[in-house]
Amino acid sequence: MLKRILVGLVVLIVAGATAFFVIAPGHVERGLNPLTMPEGGWPVSPEAAALHERLVIGDWHSDALLWDRDLLRRVDRGHTDIPRLQEGNVALQVFTTVTRSPRGQNYAENSADAPDNITPLFIGQLRPVRSWFSLRERALVQAEALARAADRDPGALRIIRSSGDLAALLEARAAGARSVGALLGSEGGHPLEGDLANLDVLHDAGFRLIGLTHFFDNELGGSLHGAGDGAGLSDFGRQVVEGMVARGMVVDLAHASPQMVRDVLAMEGVRPVLSHTGIRSHCDSPRNLPDDLVAGIAAGGGMIGIGFWADVICGRTPADVAAAIRAAIALVGEDHVSLGSDYDGSVDAPFDAAHLSALTQALMDAGLDDGQISKVMGGNMMRYLLEVLPEG
Repeated sequence: MLKRILVGLVVLIVAGATAFFVIAPGHVERGLNPLTMPEGGWPVSPEAAALHERLVIGDWHSDALLWDRDLLRRVDRGHTDIPRLQEGNVALQVFTTVTRSPRGQNYAENSADAPDNITPLFIGQLRPVRSWFSLRERALVQAEALARAADRDPGALRIIRSSGDLAALLEARAAGARSVGALLGSEGGHPLEGDLANLDVLHDAGFRLIGLTHFFDNELGGSLHGAGDGAGLSDFGRQVVEGMVARGMVVDLAHASPQMVRDVLAMEGVRPVLSHTGIRSHCDSPRNLPDDLVAGIAAGGGMIGIGFWADVICGRTPADVAAAIRAAIALVGEDHVSLGSDYDGSVDAPFDAAHLSALTQALMDAGLDDGQISKVMGGNMMRYLLEVLPEG
């Protein structure tokens, strides 16, 4: 009898643990990445739908790799997967690896010593043990997941490492292919772990974009949300930026302190992007950099990616995203504005990737002409990357 009871307890424990590890991560993702889209989606006219299908579309920021799900399979949570990107006619998606975020994360101030949110998530998802306590390995594990997906279905997903890769993708899509290009990035430079040699490790793993900071100060310098006094670029950070430029990697200032932005803009040969943001004069949020710094990034030949979530656009509809894009065009000009959704980044969104045509409709309604819409939805991003990425 006792043996039966013990066996029963073991079965219950195993079943409970299995249910936790299978169900809990998806439940967390569903709660952190809500959609404010009405059932059935936003209305899209035949004219907008036709224009949307003619566009070459790119987006600077998705954190889908954080959630340890099969990107090749459509799911009913979050904002992006390859089937939904294909349905939304997206040609190129930047997938960023998130490796650390401080407990109590906010836009005002975060301590680099705060407990980390990502460690328990990786343990709960049963990611490889080597990624539990190393930020470099945590980034590499996500990069490997993207590479495995591309190897399993190269017709659906291509990893973009060079301007040649991007040109080949665009040529294939012009001939009718629905392949989605994936550019790999890092949300913050902390996977470098303070060692410049790790820049080669990340580059060799396919990384072509690195955000210098995230929600806390790190070895590269000050964060927009850090606990310090808005420190600028450190000596190590300067070495990293120089190394990235030499390798044809994209420098992302999305979470950089104002002084770090100024320091990077003062360097020769750097064309940084602000991958996911709003415009401060349009939406007075501490998440948005002051307008003069945004304009400086564009004046230096960079790109501004407009986010889709309420904290940076002060609204929850496609029309609100379009209004933020209009504000960006007014500030920096139509040749420097692009999309930076922050999909799957623990934010709300008014539409997922499959329903991106709602934004094309909203931009038409906001008075943008077809040429402007073509630039913002992806043309500007493709031009920039063809110029900045290494040849190959």
